[in-house]
Amino acid sequence: MELIQQNATEILILLFLIVTFLQSGIDKVSDWNGNLSFIKDHFQNSPLKNSVPILLAVILVMELLAGALMFVGIFHLSTTGNNDIALIGAELCALTLIFLLIGQRLAKDYAGAMTLAVYFLIAIFGVYLLNS
Repeated sequence: MELIQQNATEILILLFLIVTFLQSGIDKVSDWNGNLSFIKDHFQNSPLKNSVPILLAVILVMELLAGALMFVGIFHLSTTGNNDIALIGAELCALTLIFLLIGQRLAKDYAGAMTLAVYFLIAIFGVYLLNS
């Protein structure tokens, strides 16, 4: 219990990011065709228009991997105090958000890109705390 209390901020940030990334990944898996259709439409006038299926798959893998690493990382952080796995998950989370930001900017969806900044700040704060 002491490790949980000592790492409460990190654990809460990781839980927030897990919910965000695993929900997004699970949604992509459960409704691949709907997501693919939406994303193809979103990127129809961008340089990425011909690469949407592969890029969506890359984002899916990154989201699920980041979520899984952060989930396992919380367990390790809570039981041993070791934060290595959680840190890798949070870093992958931040990298995924950068990839999403690139896509939003290329699609000229500036409002969507701006929304990602909030998630990125939370992810970077998590990385900072886990590095401290």
